[in-house]
Amino acid sequence: MKVLITGVGGFVGSHVLRHLMEETDWDVIGLDSFRHHGKLDRVQYQMLGQDPGRYTHVVYDLAIPFSPQFEEKLRDVDYVLHLASESHVERAIADPRPFVENNVSLQLSLLEWAVTAELKAFIQISTDEVYGPITENGHREGEPYRPSNPYSASKAMQECLTYSYWRTYGLPAVITNTMNIVGEMQDTEKYVPKAIRAISRGEVVTVHPEGKIGTRFYLHARNQADALLYLLRNHEPTRFPAPDLDRFNIVSNVELDNLTLADCVAGAMDQPLRYELVDFHATRPGHDLRYGLDGSKLAALGWKPPVEFYRSLRRTVEWTLEHPEWLK
Repeated sequence: MKVLITGVGGFVGSHVLRHLMEETDWDVIGLDSFRHHGKLDRVQYQMLGQDPGRYTHVVYDLAIPFSPQFEEKLRDVDYVLHLASESHVERAIADPRPFVENNVSLQLSLLEWAVTAELKAFIQISTDEVYGPITENGHREGEPYRPSNPYSASKAMQECLTYSYWRTYGLPAVITNTMNIVGEMQDTEKYVPKAIRAISRGEVVTVHPEGKIGTRFYLHARNQADALLYLLRNHEPTRFPAPDLDRFNIVSNVELDNLTLADCVAGAMDQPLRYELVDFHATRPGHDLRYGLDGSKLAALGWKPPVEFYRSLRRTVEWTLEHPEWLK
């Protein structure tokens, strides 16, 4: 088997790479433009101790159509795990046009190639944020989109394009939606490494205002990778004219408010937590206080997350402190 990972230099993409190298004997093609937050350093670290003969790295900007020469490099790909996207809310709010144009353009380029590639499966990796906030139970697969910001709207656009190519061109597509991801080598614009950096420097961690502290469900990146591999091994995508394409939520059962999460990070560091309550609507207009997904569908298929959250969070903190270059 041969699998293509887009966005392989990203935080999650690099963990997916490591998981496939360790848990399969498949050949892997890793694709990244490195125009955004992808880093070759992640790829190099995750490939330590792995068989380099099974891995091929290609650099290409997905926002432009594929050339015939580039398509030749992707010959005989069986599976696509599509993670490449710009994925930060504040940057999308500050400058939405290039953010949205990039995410839509790269989606079109990849789909145009995918429908000619005779794939066994194309998995579109998306986010819980396309559904908007929840008040009680988690969103089920395929609920109406209610994105609250340009980033989540661009991910909903990617899902819609994937659905249209499934229906019109017969693409064997699967859409997965997942929660906030934690793990080693994450960018410091994300909450956990941002908290680690602030606490290690004796600085103040910002938290949502009292009485309205936002909560999220958190999943380690290797759990995300394991769920994707489980789907590739255990589920054959539907084809149109089936009633719908396949959608699966990849979930954690650990929900934490931001103050509790910061306190867990400080505890793992054996450091005191200094924090201030800040109104995030000042920087994130329309901010969603609570996200959540219903994971019963994937659980019924037999998947269980292999990595326990609190142990993985401590491991992430310890690894990051041992590799302070990732806090820059």
